Amino acid sequence: MTDAGHGPLAPTDRRRILLLVGPVGAGKGTQAEALSRELGLVHLASGNLFRQALRDGTEMGERARSYMERGDLVPDAITIDMFMAELARPPAKAGAILDGFPRTVTQAEALDATLAARGERIEKVISLEVPIEEVVARAAGRRVCPACGTPYHLSGDPPRVPGICDKDGTPLVQRDDDRPEVVRARLAKQVPPMLEVLAHYDQAGIVARIDGTRPADEVTDAILRALRRDTGAS
Repeated sequence: MTDAGHGPLAPTDRRRILLLVGPVGAGKGTQAEALSRELGLVHLASGNLFRQALRDGTEMGERARSYMERGDLVPDAITIDMFMAELARPPAKAGAILDGFPRTVTQAEALDATLAARGERIEKVISLEVPIEEVVARAAGRRVCPACGTPYHLSGDPPRVPGICDKDGTPLVQRDDDRPEVVRARLAKQVPPMLEVLAHYDQAGIVARIDGTRPADEVTDAILRALRRDTGAS
């Protein structure tokens, strides 16, 4: 296992659980996909998990459905149960990259306690640092496949055929919440509790702040270097 030309990452006996934090449009999805490939960890994004549970009609999805249909936040207990269920599945044997949860200190504390009860903990919190105005501009170019959930960006990561998913040929869509005015409103609500979550994990000394304005491959390399420093690899 290597980190894109920077030497091998040290193996670890403990299952690796990483947390990606950043505002909408900061590149969490792109980095989670790259890290998943590089480290052999499953990517668990809260939005994708809920949408899949709804499509599959699972018990967890039905528990969340009424909240999502009203536009309310899904209760912490349901969200944690969903993440823990995914962590118990074979694909997460080596560990996981958590994306989109926890969003508040209360959620972080609940997740920490749930993991601790299983003898686990979050190894590293990766904060992707991107100015607000750049986040808004990035979001305007985002597109997603409604069938498989694959994300694209019109300038940064476009599909091979404009407007069409590379994987299954489905026409891509722009989510309503990627419109600039919606992004600004979301950021006003998202950023303050996100900073509180980072402060919570700062107390444990496990936050790595990464400049998210650089090209995606350079951001990935910076994350991997931060992880290597923690493992003591040379």
